[in-house]
Formats: sequence, structure tokens, C-alpha cells
Amino acid sequence: MTSLGLIALILLLVAFSQSLFVIMGSVTAYCYAFFGDGELTGVIEDIYFAANKDLLLAIPLFILAGSLMSQGGISRRLIRLATALTAGVPAGLAVAAVFSCAIFAAISGSSPVTMIAIGSILYPALRAADYPKELSIGVLAAGGTLGIIIPPSIPMIVYAIMSSVSVTDLFIAGVGPGILLTLLLMLYCLIRGRSMPRGRFDLHEVGAAFKSGIFSLLMPVSVLGGIYSGFFTATESAAVAVVYALLVEFLVHRELKLSQIPKVLAETSQLLGSLFLILVLAVSLNKFMTFEEIPQSLVQLLSGSIQSKFAFLIGVNVLLLVAGAFMDALSAILVLAPLLVPMAIHYGVDPVHFGVLMIVNLEIGYLTPPVGVNLFVGSSVFKVPITTMIRAALPLIAVLLVGLMVVTFWPQLSLFLLGTRAS
Repeated sequence: MTSLGLIALILLLVAFSQSLFVIMGSVTAYCYAFFGDGELTGVIEDIYFAANKDLLLAIPLFILAGSLMSQGGISRRLIRLATALTAGVPAGLAVAAVFSCAIFAAISGSSPVTMIAIGSILYPALRAADYPKELSIGVLAAGGTLGIIIPPSIPMIVYAIMSSVSVTDLFIAGVGPGILLTLLLMLYCLIRGRSMPRGRFDLHEVGAAFKSGIFSLLMPVSVLGGIYSGFFTATESAAVAVVYALLVEFLVHRELKLSQIPKVLAETSQLLGSLFLILVLAVSLNKFMTFEEIPQSLVQLLSGSIQSKFAFLIGVNVLLLVAGAFMDALSAILVLAPLLVPMAIHYGVDPVHFGVLMIVNLEIGYLTPPVGVNLFVGSSVFKVPITTMIRAALPLIAVLLVGLMVVTFWPQLSLFLLGTRAS
């Protein structure tokens, strides 16, 4: 009866449209009360344990760094450089949009922030250059999704916390898939926009754009270079990103006003308020499930019906694509990672590779109705109906699915920078 009660509780909370942190808190308390020792003090101890992780500090710091740069002039300078470099190719402005999103993704760690920062500048430029509306908004929405796969990535940090893998390894593993998806999106632009007139490549403009954007480009180089070299941790790199953004925007570019700082801090705080509560409750529920050996029981249950690693990977991709259509990436990772990672290890999938695979799936979810975050953000930013956003995203979803299959069945794309690992 206790199991039926848990199911009834979840259905009731969903029926009344309760937020995820209410559902997570209620489920965690119910499990401790009826499946555990009946004491809820363990939940409080687990919350303290989760909140005491140094890695948690990286999340607000990376969000803050991304917000500072989107309010300042870094994104505009990156766009100028990308546009100058791609001026001579077909659909050069669309290619520049993808390129700009990829560079900004290596700074912000967030998909919506990437799309807003780049799209608010390039969408009017694309339309003024007579690019089709659906191509323009589709490319920007899909390019924005690169924000969670190209490191540093906030979902990667959350996955690292929930699965106890190295966030540095995850950041390194995201480089190969991030480049692949960027190239696939650029190829789509070249094919779709092959009839668009080409611009004129101007070496002088490239030099001027590079000079203007040199401090913007040095940011991902310094942050990621410091992580990969082991000079500082992911949390320390996030702090470096914030300090660097402040110094560049205030002292070099001088395009960020002191009056904008309260707005940036408020936006960061609003995003973090619910996220942290969900995260610490998810860690508590994860500890309970591990103590009760629930993931191990699921592995034993499924191992009889799923015999091969190939079948598991196909099944988990379908599950994650469906989950991504109904949940945001962070929520899906918090709920599913503790259950799926032990299964992946059982079937011989490297947990770092599985983390990248999971995030690529959920990246596609940003473009998938009914809950696709980039669809709704894009509808607001570009002032187009949500149905137009969905139509524009469909061919880009197909492109990203091709990338997903490569990432899934070619694990060395994720792991080659980490050296030879079993997978």
C-alpha cells in the first residue's frame, strides 16, 4: 500500500500543477517516512551535506558571468568577429550565428542565455539581409542549445554532482561533441542557404574585429585552459569568469553600467532560488535510493529483458528524448541520472560518456514541444508565434538527432581527450 500511496501522491501533486521542488520534497519525505526508518531528520542532514559541496558554487558564478556578458559588449564583439570570418561563404550570416553561439556557449554555460545574447543582435541582421524567417529563428534557437554541451555547462555540473563523476572530465568530454554539433548546424546553414548571396571577405575587417574582440576571446581560453591544465578547479574557474567579465566590461570595454548590476544579480538570484532547493532535495532522495539499493534492483529487473548494450543505448535515447520534451534539462538530470547511471555502468557505458549522451538528448529537448525552453524564449525574443518557432525548429531537430547518433555509438568522440578508456 505504501507504494500505491507514493504513486497517488505524485499524481495528485502533478494534477494540481505543483512545482518540481514541492514534488521532490514531498516524495523525499514520504520515502523516508514510509520506506525508511520513519525519521525525517535524515532529510535535513542530507540537505546540509548537499549544500556543503564546493562544486555548487560554480553554478551561480557561471550564471552570473553569463549575465554580465550578455548585458555588456562581449556578445556584440564576438558576433562581429564571427561575421567577419564567415563573410565569404554561402549563408555566411547564418553560419556566423551558429559560430557566435558556439563561442558564447564556451562562456555562458546556459542555452537560453546564449540564444538571447546572440539572437537579440543577429535576428534583426538576418532579416535585414533577407534571410527566410524560419531559417533565421531556427538556426538561432538550435545554436542556443550549444550552451549546455560546450563547456563550461551548468547541466554538466549538476550531472557531476548527481553521479559522482569528475566535472573536469565532463567538460573535456563535451569538447568533441560540441564541435561536431556546431559543424553539423553550420553544414545545414550552407546547404539551406546555398542560394543566398555571399558577402565579401575583408581581411582588414577580420583584423579589426579580432582586435576589438580579443579580450572576449581570451575569456573562454583562460577559463577552460585553467580547468584543463589543472591550474584551478571548475568552481575556481567560475569565480575567475565573473572577475574577468567585470574587469573587461568595466575597465576595457566600458559598456556595462554600475546601475545594471542590481538587475543582473536579481536575475541570477531568481534562477538559483528554486534550482538549489530542487538540487539539495534530489541529493537527499538519491542517497535514500542508494541506501535502499533501488538502482541496483532496477538493473537486475531490466537485465533480463535488455540483453545488449546497443539495445540499452537505443532505449535510453528514446526515454531521454521523451523526458526532454516534458522536462527542462536540469530537472531531468536531477530525477533520472541517479537511476540511469548505474544501469549505464552495468551495460559497460562509461559514466562520463553517458553524461555527454544524456545532455545531448536533453539539448534536443530545448527545441521539442510541449516544454521546449528555447521555443518559448525565442517566441518572446523574436516576437513570433510559438507555432512558427516549432516549424522552424523541426529540421534542426533532425540535424541534432544525427549528431546524437554519432555521440551515442562513437564514445571516443567524447573520451579521446581523456585518453584511452574502456567504454
